[in-house]
Amino acid sequence: MLQDDRLGLLNPTSPKLGSQGHLHASVSSRRCVQLVPESNLRTNTVLAAWVCITLGSGIILSSGVSAFALAVAVPLVIAGIVLLVVGLGMAVEENVDPEKVAAWEPDSTKMPDAGRVMYRIDTTLEAPIRTSVLCGKCGNLDWVDGPKPRSHSCSSCSTLLWESEEE
Repeated sequence: MLQDDRLGLLNPTSPKLGSQGHLHASVSSRRCVQLVPESNLRTNTVLAAWVCITLGSGIILSSGVSAFALAVAVPLVIAGIVLLVVGLGMAVEENVDPEKVAAWEPDSTKMPDAGRVMYRIDTTLEAPIRTSVLCGKCGNLDWVDGPKPRSHSCSSCSTLLWESEEE
């Protein structure tokens, strides 16, 4: 996953202007590298199955032998068993490819002026931990090993982007 300079996750659908004039946006969908499994479909299916089985069993055990309780509980238990078999039969989700994480790079584009120079910071959360700093003034992309530095000046236009922000 990627993280912006305020420890928030990047939204892949829309850019956001932060309170200090920073643009927080995700990578375009053309170059986006999926860093986490798309979904936890297998885990969610197995959990839903156990919930159905538990609820159905609870209804049967707590209500006695009423026709309504059986009409609700039996299909619920059967659906839970089917979900459990399907969920356990699904393929195991794959982990993150470290080469894709290391090769990820945000788009180098200029950002609109918002009263001051804007910048964008992306930090990888998986090893290798690297931080990219995009200067909104010139569109230059700098890389720093490790987390966000205390201050940074653009190596292309020499603009001071930030200096020791207190969090």
